[in-house]
Amino acid sequence: MKPFTRLDGTAAPLMDKGKPMSNVDTDMIIPKQFLKTTERTGLAKGLFYELKTRADGSEDPNFVLNQPQYAKASILIAGDNFGCGSSREHAPWALADQGITCIIAPSFADIFHNNCYKNGILPVRLPVEVCEKLAAEAGGSNHVFSVDLEGQTVTTPAGEVFSFEVDPGRKSNLIAGLDEIGASLTAAAEIDRFEDQRRMATPWLVPVH
Repeated sequence: MKPFTRLDGTAAPLMDKGKPMSNVDTDMIIPKQFLKTTERTGLAKGLFYELKTRADGSEDPNFVLNQPQYAKASILIAGDNFGCGSSREHAPWALADQGITCIIAPSFADIFHNNCYKNGILPVRLPVEVCEKLAAEAGGSNHVFSVDLEGQTVTTPAGEVFSFEVDPGRKSNLIAGLDEIGASLTAAAEIDRFEDQRRMATPWLVPVH
């Protein structure tokens, strides 16, 4: 994974009836017909497919990520319960393939929230009223926000700063660009030493292969 320290990027507001869209489930993020691959690339074409595509297969110009000013967005602003539904890891894969590496919402489904950290995406929880404010500002003429993971802040184009909480372990892994396996491998020498000592202390235990 790429290290995540500070992100200065375009924020796209995912809206529904004038409010950040709530209960965005994983089937909405990446429909089931795009789940046949185990590759993490090429999934951006299926991201929000039913929202961004008309019945005739053409792009819907009203969908936020189809609009030129948001085409390269790296931050997504949404409503409550983002990532609910099935536990498909293709959802964060598709977002990452699109270039989105930070999602700001009041709350996230637990499994999706965990999967984000495993795939280099920072999920930022902020209060509903703050998310509404951020979405409104992202819909203006300046869409560039700053997300500072080390300082745990989101700064708007107007210069307002909002603080967020993040688990210290997950924070350090994102800053280092490590998933759970990568984090475990940083202790490879200690693991090898433990296994050597265990083999010497209990030689009658034969590893099962």
